[in-house]
Amino acid sequence: MAEKKVKVTLVRSLIGTKGSHRATVRGLGLRRMHSSSVLEDTQAVRGMINKVAYLLKCEG
Repeated sequence: MAEKKVKVTLVRSLIGTKGSHRATVRGLGLRRMHSSSVLEDTQAVRGMINKVAYLLKCEG
């Protein structure tokens, strides 16, 4: 069976954001603007995405 995946892309700058939000984005594997990461769709990853949703674009 195929694991569900979600692709996240950083579309807004981290300048001026909270330190915990910067750490969350880093935890998602994103380094700079327009970088993307494909992650397993788990509850932990969903929680991280929800926390910084205003910075990200999500697909799939």
